[in-house]
Amino acid sequence: MPAYRYEALDAAGKPQGGLLEADNARAARQQLRARNLVPLDVAPVTAASSDGAAPRYTRRAFSATERAVWTRQLAGLVGSGLPLERALTALAEESESDHQRELVAHLKSEVNAGSSFARALATAPREFDEIYRAVVAAGEQSGALGQVLEKLADDLEQQHALRSKVLGAMLYPAIVSTVALVIVMVLMTWVVPQIANVFTSSKRALPALTVGMLAISGFLRNWGWLLALAAAAAVGLFGLMRRNEAFRERSDAALLRLPLLGRLARGYNAARFGGTLAMLAGAGVPILKALQAAAETLGNRAMRADALDALAQVREGAPLASALAAKKRFPGLLSMFARLGEQTGQLPQMLGRASTQLSAEVQRRAMAAATLLEPLLIVGMGLIVVVIMLAVLLPIIQLNTWVK
Repeated sequence: MPAYRYEALDAAGKPQGGLLEADNARAARQQLRARNLVPLDVAPVTAASSDGAAPRYTRRAFSATERAVWTRQLAGLVGSGLPLERALTALAEESESDHQRELVAHLKSEVNAGSSFARALATAPREFDEIYRAVVAAGEQSGALGQVLEKLADDLEQQHALRSKVLGAMLYPAIVSTVALVIVMVLMTWVVPQIANVFTSSKRALPALTVGMLAISGFLRNWGWLLALAAAAAVGLFGLMRRNEAFRERSDAALLRLPLLGRLARGYNAARFGGTLAMLAGAGVPILKALQAAAETLGNRAMRADALDALAQVREGAPLASALAAKKRFPGLLSMFARLGEQTGQLPQMLGRASTQLSAEVQRRAMAAATLLEPLLIVGMGLIVVVIMLAVLLPIIQLNTWVK
């Protein structure tokens, strides 16, 4: 039964809004009148596109954390034996926001109309990506949707936790760097010129350090805007160039060769690739389709190209472990566990273990890097401030000597 979003007035003239299910818009208005409401607007939650394609739900309703929690709740309801339609009804009633309520009501109406759950999810591509839908489709085909949704929720939570820990480890150094830059700019463009003006009226020569600092300060005051504009233009140009797939692949390959960031990027992408592949294979998705979907999750274009090349080799009959071992950008741990999985017939489990170990290694390296960068940034900031203060204090010391 389709879902409709309505706006109406109650007997006191207060506006009311919400969702209801009805066969058509006329039936929805009748329901509102039966509740002593005056309907102002009744519209379906979704509408078919003009080209006859499936309807699309374009509003964003879930964050990454909320989607994982919602998947976990749905898995619990379906796993307990509740029919999918009733599970979606319960989730719609418990939704905290109107957008979430509309989305779940839309999914329910699609399922009621005869669509599979995976096909219903495809009408909201911004919320549920191809991997999510492929796992759900595999669960529906195998008859174990509840178990598959549990695995999917685990994977979503693990990916979110890994991303949060890596970003959290890099957040403090980024904040310290930003604050240091602001402090240095304030000192150079305002404090140093104010104090140095006291000594410029004298006929005495200033120390070389002070002269150099004044020159840098003058350049920043006169041409700092041009320097900032050039930096912004360079960043914008780099962003435009990265829209070209060939350039983006080359720049991503260069990133992987960096000493610290390269290791983190390799480990993060390999962990995500291995975890996604393990989840899809464990859900019963064919290995070629699982490889294709897992490759699409890689944000690094160089590693994505390697994964697609490995897919071509597997399609030609090569073992997965051999195809991954030939790609040096992927850690050897991944191909080693893939080989063990192929030999023991436990490929999903072994890939899952590889992903877990790679995730732990990425977290360890990120925390170690953050722990090392924090004191280095503080010391570096302190040295810069000391140099600026020396440039200011040396003329004062020199003036004291002149007076004596």
